Amino acid sequence: MKSRTETAIRTSWMSIWGNVLLALIKGLTGVFGHSYALIADAIESTTDVFSSALVLVGLRYSNRPADADHPYGHGKAEAVITFLVVAFLFISATVIAIEAIHQIQTPHESPEPYTLIVLGGIIIWKELFYRFVSRKSEETHSSSLKADAWHHRSDAITSLMAFVGISIALWLGPGYESADDYAALLASGFIAYNAYLIFRPALGEMMDEHRYDDLIVRVRTIAHDVDGVRDTEKCFVRKTGMTYYIDLHLTVGGDLSVREGHAIAHNVKETIRKEYPEVADVFIHIEPDDYHKTEK
Repeated sequence: MKSRTETAIRTSWMSIWGNVLLALIKGLTGVFGHSYALIADAIESTTDVFSSALVLVGLRYSNRPADADHPYGHGKAEAVITFLVVAFLFISATVIAIEAIHQIQTPHESPEPYTLIVLGGIIIWKELFYRFVSRKSEETHSSSLKADAWHHRSDAITSLMAFVGISIALWLGPGYESADDYAALLASGFIAYNAYLIFRPALGEMMDEHRYDDLIVRVRTIAHDVDGVRDTEKCFVRKTGMTYYIDLHLTVGGDLSVREGHAIAHNVKETIRKEYPEVADVFIHIEPDDYHKTEK
């Protein structure tokens, strides 16, 4: 668990410094190259710096051990941080859209050709960063890190839109100076849509929504293979930060002693956690195989 946390924290630091550098490059190029699309890109990269810092804080807090007031740990804080990251995305999308509309209505110079070279490098850089951070989010099971990855993807999209808009402005010449402003406006829509895609799974995590069918199938299979287990009934999975909690009902022989049933449950729990280290705990309820017949 500790190694996953350290990996997530290192990845967040890389995102922070990467976004700081990109914000400077985009902002300077946008101002001197007369491209609002690039300035809009710089605005988003600046918000990315703050959102990545939030992710870092959330990762550190959510991995605090359980205490008397938080017996299930502090993992839900990661979903809260994800909500804040989404809020940053929506705010940046709104700011970009408003300023793009203003720029469209205001005559200005065409962007400089060298802005395309800068944008080309930025697009490649951000897409590579997206894939790197996304891979790390899957390794660590971090929803906030996944949100941070989508920040990089949305940045690549806004840069691509800017590239298209500037290309149109330069190719078609006078009268099309606002093409990159329209590109920034279109990019703001992409950013807002990506924000929703990030928000939805985080909401599911906060509400303990049923979203882990593959893990449930595997947990049932593992339990069936443990000596003494005759069947499994209910199996629920909920995610808290980078860890999972499982509620599992096992059916065992009705003639077993309490001590024997306890030993089976302990073996099932340890077997599941051995295969899935990200599982923080397994809460097991034991039922005798003749329980329902007795009830009838």
